[in-house]
Amino acid sequence: MTEEEKKYKGWIWTLSVVIPLAVAALFGVNLRKLGYDVEPLSFLPPIYATINGLTAVLLVWAVSAVKRRKLKLHENLIKLCMVCSSLFLLMYVAYHMTSDSTSYGGEGALRYVYFFILITHIILSVIIIPFVLFTFVRGIAGAYERHKRLARITYPMWLYVAVTGVVVYVMISPYYAH
Repeated sequence: MTEEEKKYKGWIWTLSVVIPLAVAALFGVNLRKLGYDVEPLSFLPPIYATINGLTAVLLVWAVSAVKRRKLKLHENLIKLCMVCSSLFLLMYVAYHMTSDSTSYGGEGALRYVYFFILITHIILSVIIIPFVLFTFVRGIAGAYERHKRLARITYPMWLYVAVTGVVVYVMISPYYAH
């Protein structure tokens, strides 16, 4: 383990616990129901779904770049993926703090498909946090072999979370209150 990795290890584990706990806590806070005069940010879901889609495209591009030995492009694309994922998270929390939750209205087998995708998306979105952060730090620290080994696990999980975020939005979008 490099000195850089040691330096960030505590932060990574702290963020990996604090982020999901904060999201869960804030998810249950609706400012309007608490009496605050805020407009519902109902315009955000298509924006953060688009950001999820963009993240998926950037991840595929980043892997393609590293395979072509375009290492600086790979690094920049991954940094952009991290910015996109952070923006998604901020918008997601802001939406849920100002808007009523939307229930999925589909029926039959599609309902089971939706909930399977949603549940796996949520679980992996929590699990992926330390994977992304450790993979990133290993790359920045120059621990390339260890970075590469972890990235083989991180990449498909992160891609799944990004793609299923879009799928969840597409499936629930007809049920948003307008």
